[in-house]
Amino acid sequence: MGQEIERKFLVTGDAWRSLGTGTLYRQGYIPTPDSRTVRVRLVGDQGYLTLKGPAVGIVRPEFEYPIPAADATEILETLCDPPLVEKVRHRIPQAELLWEVDEFLGANQGLIVAEVELPDATYELQLPEWVATEVTADPRYLNVNLAKHPFSEWAL
Repeated sequence: MGQEIERKFLVTGDAWRSLGTGTLYRQGYIPTPDSRTVRVRLVGDQGYLTLKGPAVGIVRPEFEYPIPAADATEILETLCDPPLVEKVRHRIPQAELLWEVDEFLGANQGLIVAEVELPDATYELQLPEWVATEVTADPRYLNVNLAKHPFSEWAL
């Protein structure tokens, strides 16, 4: 079974910007009645369909499959609830891990979140200097929730 073991953090400063290149992501969500997630994503000229189950701590089942870009575009435009989540993802290798820093656009402009997938739930993580507050347990920072309740609408 596929699984995702991930932690999320807010980002501070700009030191991370020179450490990796960015790629535009467009993603949307097909409504589900519970904590399961069906995501469609377009990354450059490649589409992906992702199915995620409910999380138990920082672990959740995840299955991702490549699909044609034309199919992903059609699904994003016709089956996903608006608004789409758009972001530039910067992939930054640090030690043996790969950090992904998401700089959100559109209705989530101004939000920058770093996430890292871990080899196991007990992994002792060393934080880079540009990583700040952990938001793993805060459901507002899940991309599926950013689609429903964009950062620009939050009362901070």
